[in-house]
Amino acid sequence: MNFIIRLLITAISAFLLSKILSGVHFNDFGSTIIFAVVLGLLNLIVKPILSILSLPITILTLGLFSFVINALIILLADYFMDSMQVDGFLWALLFSILLSLVTSAFSTIFESND
Repeated sequence: MNFIIRLLITAISAFLLSKILSGVHFNDFGSTIIFAVVLGLLNLIVKPILSILSLPITILTLGLFSFVINALIILLADYFMDSMQVDGFLWALLFSILLSLVTSAFSTIFESND
């Protein structure tokens, strides 16, 4: 049940951010649910590999390179999905940062009610 709630929180956050950011586009709300599933799979499989491979750069940049990894994951999700379009790396970077913040805020709200 917790997985479904987190999936819906991510989908709603992505949908709201796509309405605010002009560089991120989804066809409809259903495509944001698919995006949340694809993002979850990429975070489960690809992100740990990228994090380990980029550990020296992440240490040198005091952790700021993890933002770049998150943007690359967003661009990879865009590559796999036809119903999503990100207009460039900077839009992916901004979208990933805001998605993390909004998802975290929504998760805090819904977890406090339990």
